[in-house]
Amino acid sequence: MTQPLVEPDPADPLAPLLSRGQRQLRPTIKALHEAAADHRVVGLLAKVGGPLSWATVHELRRGLQAFLDVGKPTVAWAESFPDGAAGTGAYVLASGFGEVWLQPGGGLGLLGVSIETTFLRGAFDKLGMEPQLGQRYEYKNAADRFTRTEFTEPHRESMEALAASVYADAIALIAAGRSMTPERVRELVDTGPRTAEEALAARLVDRLGYRDEVLASFRAHVGDDAELLFADRWKPRRRLRLPARRRGHLALVEVRGGIGSGRSRPGPIGGQTGSDTVASQLRAALEDDRAHGVLLRVNSPGGSAVASEVIWREVCRVKEAGKPVVVSMGDVAASGGYYVSCAATTIVALPTTLTGSIGVLGGKFVISGLLDRLGLSTGAVHEGEHARMWSARRGFDDGERERLDAELDAIYAAFVAKVAAGRGRTVAEIEPLARGRVWTGRDAYDRGLVDQLGGLREAVTTARRLAELPADAPLVPAVHLPVIARLSQPRNSDDPRALVREVVPSAAELKALTELDTGGIQLRMPEIRLR
Repeated sequence: MTQPLVEPDPADPLAPLLSRGQRQLRPTIKALHEAAADHRVVGLLAKVGGPLSWATVHELRRGLQAFLDVGKPTVAWAESFPDGAAGTGAYVLASGFGEVWLQPGGGLGLLGVSIETTFLRGAFDKLGMEPQLGQRYEYKNAADRFTRTEFTEPHRESMEALAASVYADAIALIAAGRSMTPERVRELVDTGPRTAEEALAARLVDRLGYRDEVLASFRAHVGDDAELLFADRWKPRRRLRLPARRRGHLALVEVRGGIGSGRSRPGPIGGQTGSDTVASQLRAALEDDRAHGVLLRVNSPGGSAVASEVIWREVCRVKEAGKPVVVSMGDVAASGGYYVSCAATTIVALPTTLTGSIGVLGGKFVISGLLDRLGLSTGAVHEGEHARMWSARRGFDDGERERLDAELDAIYAAFVAKVAAGRGRTVAEIEPLARGRVWTGRDAYDRGLVDQLGGLREAVTTARRLAELPADAPLVPAVHLPVIARLSQPRNSDDPRALVREVVPSAAELKALTELDTGGIQLRMPEIRLR
């Protein structure tokens, strides 16, 4: 547990290749829970100390708790806990183990939580660029990074609240894991960082030692004949079970990365969740009689309001058809990520998920000053009063600014209304929670923007319960099959003009689908039938 855990998109045929060699989140969580329940597994040994997201730390601690609940020994070992956020997150994870070892030459960089924002307005001024952006409202601070040189009061207030929420969560987890009071943990954080010897003296770690000493100590506890197996190589003992043809399942639909119109464009760097792709998957789940409910996994900072609305509408249709939709939020499900979630039957978030940001921003960057500095001039002709409204070579005029404001107002009002309807509350109740404000999952839960605190596994359990499915019902990716078209002559017709258009998956597409990496929480590919 020293590297970020990835979540390959089950609908992306290239995902297994791109994620090869990287530890995956869903299989790791699944392995922890199954190993805890397997009598052949006698304990858990983990190397920690790397950069893990706060959401991942929570997911892993939930898997770790499964070992603790059955009384199996757990040991965490670190070469060092680096200074800064990486070290704090890694130590929060380690503090949940029954015993924590630290290498004698290492250190403990438990320093707290900080949020730093880089403001770009000064650089734009030097370049001759002017950001002309509108935002709804004062807490929609993504625009501030481009339009200002320092925090506004609402921006600072929002960031302070986020830092305080995450910090309080970290303090509570460490205090519970190390049997200390929160006040004592805060005192130790404020007097850090610490050498290994100082960390031992403060009871932040239990023992100092090297890898071989950790392993020898662990074997002395569980037995020398115990075999050491990596979690991703260990497999539980399975009973042969023939698949039931009409067995019900949950459909898995994922929204990850930025949200845009059109088809999804996955990739190793960036990529886009396309509204066409996600909407088609939700329609497939709606039309599948065996899909009794939908698990919507959201890990997105948002994007296009129009594309988000497309997905929102399909979520509504699935729910209105009587199939529950449960949202599982990852690291972030904010702005458009919350837009697509707000209509769900139940929303499950991790305590440190960044969510909310119910607001909107829009505008453009004017580069006329930069062009002047480069000695470039612009000639333009146009028909239509606002034909050049979105040109980067000139600013908005008064009429165009008025139209931009009207559009932002309309989108914001629609967003708030949809949240209010989805949460069963009035617009007046939602408005103070909106205005672009970002919340942690715990704060959002306290304010009724999410229904349950938990990770992916808890969301699956909730979805199965709402869908009235058994506890072992599989989770099936709602893959929308790409299609090709061909012309053929219909049966029982000798008329050469009577051609019909058949829509079928290509052989290559079927091969890609059957080779998807299905490691995770009981993932099973949908049945593919050809005739």
